[in-house]
Amino acid sequence: MKVFILAGGLGTRISEYTKTIPKPMVKIGGYPILVHIMDHYLKYGYKDFYIAVGYKGHIIKKYFKNFKKNGKKFTHKIFGKICKVTIADTGLKTMTGGRLKRLKKFLNRDETFMFTYGDGVSNINLKDLLKFHFRTKRLVTVTAVRPPARFGEILLENNRVKYFKEKPQVKKGWINGGFFVVNSKFLNSIAGDKEILEKKPLERASKSKQLSAYRHYGFWKCMDTLRDKNVLDEIFRKK
Repeated sequence: MKVFILAGGLGTRISEYTKTIPKPMVKIGGYPILVHIMDHYLKYGYKDFYIAVGYKGHIIKKYFKNFKKNGKKFTHKIFGKICKVTIADTGLKTMTGGRLKRLKKFLNRDETFMFTYGDGVSNINLKDLLKFHFRTKRLVTVTAVRPPARFGEILLENNRVKYFKEKPQVKKGWINGGFFVVNSKFLNSIAGDKEILEKKPLERASKSKQLSAYRHYGFWKCMDTLRDKNVLDEIFRKK
């Protein structure tokens, strides 16, 4: 199964790094977060990657030493596992929906594929995610996660603290955790480069009852800021 990774955004909220490199190339434990994402898919046997680049895409191309030409498949080894990689230029200012649609040329009609963003890691069971997608028979499945709270939680009883927990997992509400499974027919609903995937395309899929949510209760972390990067480094250091 083909795996698309959106790796072309500006990454402005972690500008300490993205002034010189694209966000997916920011290193966690000495390796770009992009490599960690690919490695997770490889552990489940998904070996055919399509990386949609934009901002400073030449740095991603340079990292993959077997890269020869935009849009051409080549082999690469990640932590000893061999995979196939295609890097596609999808525009400097292209939005997430447009970037995904530009990869349509690599798909057959009515083909199911996986995709995720180039800045989030998880221990999600990808086989279970795929089974869930086929079972629900909808065009799109998004992984729903409960993020950790930004601040510590205090439960008060009069003026006494009854409960205190530092940055607990949010108990209510779900957010988009990436790690999608999609039928290629969905791409027809994306207008073009300026379309933000998370707005009209997914909203339309929801209204037409073609959007499913796979609930993931395990580990998930997005590298949005420098603090997130430092937290992920510490997680990696502790294995």
